[in-house]
Amino acid sequence: MVRPTVPRVMVMLTGALLLMCGSAAAPATTPNGGGGVPSDRLVTAEPSTVVTAGARTMATAAPATPPPTAPELFPPAGKTFIGVMTDKGPYDFTAVDKFTTAAKRQPQVMLFGSGWATGKFDRAIFDRISERGMLPMLGWEPWDYRLDEAARKKRIAARKIDRIRSNQPAYRLAHITRGDFDSYLRSWAVGIRSLGYPVAIRFAHEMNGDWYPWCELVNGNRPGDYVRAWRHVHDVFRKAGATNVIWVWSANVRWSHSTPKLSTYYPGDAYVDWLGVSGYYGTGVYTSYRSFDAIFKKTITEIRTFSRKPMVITETGASDATRRKAEWVRETFRILPGYKDIIGLIWFEVNKELDWRIVSSAATSKAFAQAVAAPRYDFRWSPDMVPRTEVGGR
Repeated sequence: MVRPTVPRVMVMLTGALLLMCGSAAAPATTPNGGGGVPSDRLVTAEPSTVVTAGARTMATAAPATPPPTAPELFPPAGKTFIGVMTDKGPYDFTAVDKFTTAAKRQPQVMLFGSGWATGKFDRAIFDRISERGMLPMLGWEPWDYRLDEAARKKRIAARKIDRIRSNQPAYRLAHITRGDFDSYLRSWAVGIRSLGYPVAIRFAHEMNGDWYPWCELVNGNRPGDYVRAWRHVHDVFRKAGATNVIWVWSANVRWSHSTPKLSTYYPGDAYVDWLGVSGYYGTGVYTSYRSFDAIFKKTITEIRTFSRKPMVITETGASDATRRKAEWVRETFRILPGYKDIIGLIWFEVNKELDWRIVSSAATSKAFAQAVAAPRYDFRWSPDMVPRTEVGGR
């Protein structure tokens, strides 16, 4: 008789265990004799299921999904954008390049105008601006600008040009509201929707004046017509699905107490994303030195009585009538950070009637470059950024 030794017992136990494992691994049979899972197939457990193997239980957790990254706001917190408007706009970037060289800063926004009489949607115009790293801002003007050009060529007095320019009955505000231009509006709405990146529209600016045919004080327009026309244009875009529009309501700085309150022209926060103000140093009767505060503060204060939307200086510039242009630039950029709700400033880089350009003198170019070298102006626009539509937030 063979005496069971320890080595022999270990061999026997090992063999028994192997037989048991082999039985457990054999394919199971169904009651009708069909086979189980083929040997060339892997059975894997779905996430968060429990797999039992012998006496052990293993739980597999679902892979963690990283939280979505919030898109960056434009402009980012604590930043202010610099914009530019030139005579040729996106049809010739020579003036933009000169401005950029003088400022030593790439502008983040480019404002350009288009009149309804001749302007048709052209994607290439917007793409040229976007591809240069600037948000396109369309100054959309319901008029025939050729009347203005013809009057200027005749060197007619400025106020007479205003009267000629503003008398265009075909572009009466009531005609916009009743739908006369709806097919034209839809063509632009569909085109802008197709761009796939944000576009700012400054529709019918400086409505509180009397020099454009969309001003309520001229052209047969009546009180309330401006708000109705604005809302109609906005609604046409909304119905067309053009949700990538930043609507910019832009008044002229108050120059007289006799003009109506700005609130009478405001269509409401539901129809506006950015507030705008236009104002210049060294123009008209105000040729003496006037600071940024002297020009803008009263109007900004009035606007703040009816809206808290982010604000943009949509047009500004300085003449050198009193030889203090560079000084005005330096002082303006010292004051600007005190207005926490101003998110951008657009410079009118045009030599028109007066020379507003920063490239008009080496002193002005230097003052502007030194001012915008501050970190608050140092950032880039990208098509993926989400427009800031609330002060201190979205």
